[in-house]
Amino acid sequence: MINWRMARYRLEYLIFRTLVCIVRCLPVRESVALAKCLAFFIHYCLPRKLTRYQVASENLRTAFGEELSEKEIEQTIFQMWVHLFRMVVEIIQLPRKLHRGNIYEVMKFDYPPELITALCSGRPVILLSGHYGNWEMAVSVFGLFGFPMGVVARELDNPFLNNWFEKFRQSTGHRAMAKSGGYDDMIATIERRGHLALLGDQDAGKRGLFVDFFGKPASTFKSIALLALEYRAYICVGYSRRLPDHFENRQWVHFELGCEQLIDSTQCVSNDPVGEITQQFTTALERAIRKSPEQYFWVHRRWKSQPRVCAKKKRLSESLPEKKAA
Repeated sequence: MINWRMARYRLEYLIFRTLVCIVRCLPVRESVALAKCLAFFIHYCLPRKLTRYQVASENLRTAFGEELSEKEIEQTIFQMWVHLFRMVVEIIQLPRKLHRGNIYEVMKFDYPPELITALCSGRPVILLSGHYGNWEMAVSVFGLFGFPMGVVARELDNPFLNNWFEKFRQSTGHRAMAKSGGYDDMIATIERRGHLALLGDQDAGKRGLFVDFFGKPASTFKSIALLALEYRAYICVGYSRRLPDHFENRQWVHFELGCEQLIDSTQCVSNDPVGEITQQFTTALERAIRKSPEQYFWVHRRWKSQPRVCAKKKRLSESLPEKKAA
């Protein structure tokens, strides 16, 4: 019998590899134009229910309130799609375009000297970022500089695509680790005083730790702070943010690789160290996102979960009109 699921996976992979071949052959300007065309199609041609426009616009209102008009919100979401398609193009082109010989032409660095000290200290470092900028670019740069890491990411459903991305990360010396079921690998790496790279900006559910993110409680994974405290690890809240293009002077793109905050878990003296560290890295990520909001993936339901007290109050407030009506 034909395995239709595997047949679909193979077809998806064939389409993806065809796209890879096309994108690798495109000059930089044409690849940017392709990304803008795809973003225009997604944003203006598809039904907004499919593109999660409502989720993105609500998230932007939650984050910025009256700072952004409706027109600015729509433009930010369009630019978000442009950025995401450009990021896909850059990931495909990265193995051929980025190397040690041109790294200072492509990247502008903004980090404290203490970061290098931390990476060479013999203590583990957790490189923490969010779905902001080109996070794959940041990880690749650390690999090129000789700092291999365990890269924690969700496995893709398509095994052929998942294998391609694993090889892509391994090409700069890193090791891919599954977000689901890979906890033992993470512990083993950090026990060997190795480094981890992961994203920490998704909703952690009702059991997560609620800390302020853009002024509103957001459920956040507390395992990051727990790991840092138990194994005396540093947390580097980093980002790789796209800077304005100057194709006349540069052969490729231009990014700023920054460390928004370096957190030393051994220096935390709070009565609630897990809460304190979790709030610190969440606030640092917020500061980074404010620099270029259009480069953040706003379609995630970051504030999906609510604190139990708030949820209880909401249910009570909804039941009052019903009792009055009765």
